[in-house]
Amino acid sequence: MNPFTYVRAANSNEAIATVSRESQAMFIAGGTNMLDLMKEGVHTPSQLVDIRKLPSTEIVTKDGGIRIGAAARNSDVAYNSIVQERYAVLSEAILAGASAQLRNMATVGGNLMQRTRCPYFHDIAFACNKRQPGSGCAALQGFNRMHAVLGTSDRCIAAHPSDMCVALVALDAVVQTQGATGERSIPISDFHLLPGDTPHLETVLEHGEIITAVDLPAMPFAWRSHYLKVRDRASYAFALVSAAVVLEIDGEVIRNARIALGGVGTKPWRSLEAEEVLVSAPATEETFAAAANAAMREARPYRHNQFKIELAKRTLEEALKTVAAMSGGQA
Repeated sequence: MNPFTYVRAANSNEAIATVSRESQAMFIAGGTNMLDLMKEGVHTPSQLVDIRKLPSTEIVTKDGGIRIGAAARNSDVAYNSIVQERYAVLSEAILAGASAQLRNMATVGGNLMQRTRCPYFHDIAFACNKRQPGSGCAALQGFNRMHAVLGTSDRCIAAHPSDMCVALVALDAVVQTQGATGERSIPISDFHLLPGDTPHLETVLEHGEIITAVDLPAMPFAWRSHYLKVRDRASYAFALVSAAVVLEIDGEVIRNARIALGGVGTKPWRSLEAEEVLVSAPATEETFAAAANAAMREARPYRHNQFKIELAKRTLEEALKTVAAMSGGQA
């Protein structure tokens, strides 16, 4: 691990100014992803600026929805009564990820910024355009069972690892940030970038910009939601595929739908195609199958991950059936 300096900023403005001055300076909060990357030599910061106590840790109601402070621990969000009652899919997604120990350390802001678990990215002996632009992508011809089938390019096929972000995409979350030029509100669907020709650029954040909060808008029907994750073992494993489903059903007809997929995309994947099939259609298995087919229509498999297409369809169908069968909740 390369030598670096460590400072604890007194306030957000100081933290932003400190990181902005050095191209290799980085923020650190919970550190659950950062420290691994530093040990592997993937991240070699010149300076770490501790921001754990700068953004809020509060989870409060706002404009009919809720605001989650960027420093809120994942476990606190998952077990928050408002989240569990109004946005069940988010609680389920967080609890499906990592371990209890990591959830007690990881922050919401850090989860938004976590990097891929592609083994070729984590091993500096291999070519990786995400780690070293222009070096190539070893995953294209390597063992790519865990890699993406949606949103890929000839420069990168790494899957996005987050469970939480998949639920946030389904809930139309908005990311609040603060940087050298002021504050921004960024829709979660615009926050993460497709790899294209620049896979090393993963989010729209500027250097020195920090996440301050995440807003979940009022969504009265979001109680009827579910996160389904399929993985190689029962716990502490990343998704092969996952589905976040939110439905508004009036009688037998779907009036509103939010669909997001994990494990299959280079970013948390919102499926507008599936939503288009679902809205105004009857809540039947035939509709769900059609939505699943639409969701994966543009999928591009590689040598070892073709199975993900059918698995993703079945996972989405099962999640849709689970949500459609729910009763009660909020009016």
